[in-house]
Amino acid sequence: MHDIKFIREQTDTIKAGIARKNDKSDIDAILAVDVARREVITEVEKLQGERNKVSAEIAKKKKSGESAEDAIVAMREVGERIAILEEKRRNLDEELHTKMSWIPNIPYHDAPDGGEEDMVEVRTWGEIRKKSYDIPPHWEIGERLNILDLPAATKISGSGFYLLRGLGARLQRALISYMLDTHSNDGFVEHYAPYIVNADAMFGTGQLPKMEDDMYKTEGDNMYLVPTAEVSLTNIYRKQILDYKQLPICMVGHSPCFRREAGAAGKDTRGMIRVHQFDKVEMVKIVHPETSYDEHESLVAQAEKILQGLQLPYRVCELATGDLSFAAARCYDIELWAPGLDRWLEISSVSNFESFQARRMGCKFRDEEGKIQFPHTLNGSGVALARLIPAILENYLNEDGSVDIPDVLHPYMGGVKKID
Repeated sequence: MHDIKFIREQTDTIKAGIARKNDKSDIDAILAVDVARREVITEVEKLQGERNKVSAEIAKKKKSGESAEDAIVAMREVGERIAILEEKRRNLDEELHTKMSWIPNIPYHDAPDGGEEDMVEVRTWGEIRKKSYDIPPHWEIGERLNILDLPAATKISGSGFYLLRGLGARLQRALISYMLDTHSNDGFVEHYAPYIVNADAMFGTGQLPKMEDDMYKTEGDNMYLVPTAEVSLTNIYRKQILDYKQLPICMVGHSPCFRREAGAAGKDTRGMIRVHQFDKVEMVKIVHPETSYDEHESLVAQAEKILQGLQLPYRVCELATGDLSFAAARCYDIELWAPGLDRWLEISSVSNFESFQARRMGCKFRDEEGKIQFPHTLNGSGVALARLIPAILENYLNEDGSVDIPDVLHPYMGGVKKID
């Protein structure tokens, strides 16, 4: 969330920034509310000063035995006027907060402009292996091996869900353990955090109000199923003042993720690619503003480490401004090659939110000079299972229909090296 002072003083900057995100927020309307609010505050302060002055005169008259009835009546009217203005100020405060809640973060100055098609490939890793036999899509591989049952999931929950069985379920569990171990060994503190959160937590990380239609909400208590562990992990430090010596804070956690995919009707309806529930290991960093972009690069490398260990070919792309999320200032997507689908699959988004989330959460830190600042927050998938498993099934498929287990997972699979 932006500071109203920043919007007042850097109006052209904020307008240009949100335009790069193709956002239509009316900054002039927000400034008009801000002007009206400040005018009310000025009038209230003037009336309060007048009331204080006359109150002193009333006390003086009473002490000297003079009648102060006229002044008392006048001050009662002033008090009523102040009450009306205070109510008006509260309404304007609420209106201003609501309007500002919809303004997205502005992009990093060096982020490429454009939309989805304008993302920039930064680097690739691994070789796309050419095979002499046809590779079907992952849902066919999984069904033949009896480890993926989409009809059963549809019967239980409807379309957009998947069910893993036997070694398929064990493969998911192995991947989660491998990722948590890798990140924990590299200094990330593992957390088990709630999967259901309140509206304040969703607001803090930027899911509300912008993406409410994509969230699953419980009836009666205004709670939400998490779309990612980012929400729970980042909000651990909501309304806290940290010491600079605590930074960087590095956290990792596994959670199921629940998303309606309200804006994705008709896309990737088969298989595991776009589903309403999937599991993900998430990394979160809370860092000093001066180091946040170095930390961003480090977080990307951390996600890449998982894929390199699995020996899966991938590429890293920087998103263009029109494709950035509501809260992100800069984002790298990591994409895996899926030969059965003959396309790249986004497996991880690694974002720098700068101080945007911290402001919404009220998370601050005391710097080396004792001054209060907002830290920068970052997160990255480390990584998402619903696209990782399809990539493994398609990249590790053998001609006889069996699927090799990546070497790094053998200890987590109890020594199982192949699904056949």
